[in-house]
This record gives sequence, C-alpha cells and structure tokens, in this order.
Amino acid sequence: MNWISEFVTPKVKAFIEGVTNQTSDTLWAKCKECEKMVYLTDLVENDMICPNCDNHFELPSDKRLHILFDDGEFQNIPISSIKDDPIKFRDSKKYTDRLKDARKKTGNQDACSIGYGKIGGTKAVVFVMNFSFMGGSMGLSVGKSFNKAIDIAIKKNAAFIAFTASGGARMQEGMLSLMQMAGTIAGLCLLKEKKIPFINIFTNPTTGGVLASFAMLGDINISEPNALIGFAGARVIEKTIKQKLPDNFQKAEFLKDHGMIDMICHRRDLRTTISTILSNLMKK
Repeated sequence: MNWISEFVTPKVKAFIEGVTNQTSDTLWAKCKECEKMVYLTDLVENDMICPNCDNHFELPSDKRLHILFDDGEFQNIPISSIKDDPIKFRDSKKYTDRLKDARKKTGNQDACSIGYGKIGGTKAVVFVMNFSFMGGSMGLSVGKSFNKAIDIAIKKNAAFIAFTASGGARMQEGMLSLMQMAGTIAGLCLLKEKKIPFINIFTNPTTGGVLASFAMLGDINISEPNALIGFAGARVIEKTIKQKLPDNFQKAEFLKDHGMIDMICHRRDLRTTISTILSNLMKK
C-alpha cells in the first residue's frame, strides 16, 4: 500500500521523489545538512523544514503561495504558454520529452507559478520559481510569465514579489532563453516607473542567468537561511582566480555579511516580515 498518499498532496509527493531521492512508498527522507532521517509527515507539517537542524527543504510552489497569502487564499494566474521546443533541440533526449517528464513529475506547466492576493491586507502579485522543474531553468515561458506578473502588479497597483530558485538559463532554448535576462530587466524598469516595490526572496539555489538578471534587482533582497546564491560554481571560480574560497562562499550568510542582500529570514517568519515591509511601502 502506498501510505504516502494518506499524508501529502501529489505535488509534495513529487517533490519527495524528485528532490529527496525517496520512493513514494517510504515515510522517511534524509536531510542533506544533518544527515538524519526525517519522518515525512513531520516534514510536511513543518513547511518542509528539518525539525532537527532547521534546514530548509525545497517548498512546492503551491504550498509556498498558500502559506504566504492571507488565510491561504489567492488567485492562481495561468503562466504564459509558448510553443514547445522553439529551436528543435535535442541532446541525449528530445527537449519535448524532457518537458513531458518534468510536467508529469511536478504537475506544473513550467518552472514557475503566479499568485495574486493579499499579504497582511496589502495587494501583492507573487512569482514563484520551481527548482523541481528542470532545475528552475529560465526559458521563454518563465521569462514571459515574469513580465506577465509585472503587468498584473502594475494594473492592480500591487506589490511584486519573486521567489527565485534556479540553475540559470535553459540551454534547450538557446539564445531565446538568454534573451529573457534582458526581457525581465526591462519589465522591472516599467515597475520602477510606476513606483511599485519589487521584493526578491532567494531560495536554495539561485544561480546563473536568473541571478545575473532580475534576482539581484530587488528594492529589498531577502534570503532563506543557508541558500546557495551565485553565478558560476565555486570550483570554476577557484580555478579561474587560482585562490581558495571561504567555506561559506556563495551562501546567504556570506552575502549578507558583504552587503549583497538585505536580510536573512526564516521561512516561518517570512510572511510576517513581508507583511510588515509591504505595510510601510504600499497603500492598502
């Protein structure tokens, strides 16, 4: 009998199978930080935070939206759809097959979700990236969805919030993917003209083209604890500069100490923190 279905939603089940490398028939997951076994029911009820060491597991996008908005109520905005495989890409597997697998695994159309509602009584549009979908890579759909979320924020005079989790640009879409770096920045320029705040929340990991484009441009940059934040990998940097990097290099705590982000916020405190910020920045 598949006991896991009694405790978690299909998307959390997909997360368990895809991220923790556990099968759907087990009730345990291994924490990558403390290396202790965690009872999955406790993990899910604790908002995917390890009860032993406070390590923040990946949080499915629908769950993140639910715990962020007032009373868990929000309008789910469809993401932008594009033609699959715009450059007919194939490596060891067809890109169309990779998309099918990712959609089946996550239950999402692509690597992002959009929600609209109120946080502490203040209107907000929230863009959430999903690392379980092809490493949260940014392709045409993600880039266009980001700008769609900005358009809604402008139309409704609502704050704009993004949760980033990405390995970077989506190689299977080539230059079209890289163009989204410029496109998302252009969207943020429109937001700035309307004097609407943009809050970016880094989650583990945020790297590559996403970091090099919109992720670092928040009016306020927040991170979950111990999140990996960087452009290139630490080993690549070490070989390039021929120097040993600090042990916590590219971790949220290191970036905060060096002025790259504004604050680190525990997942349990995030809703209250964002609510307080919005109450000072936005008219309800």
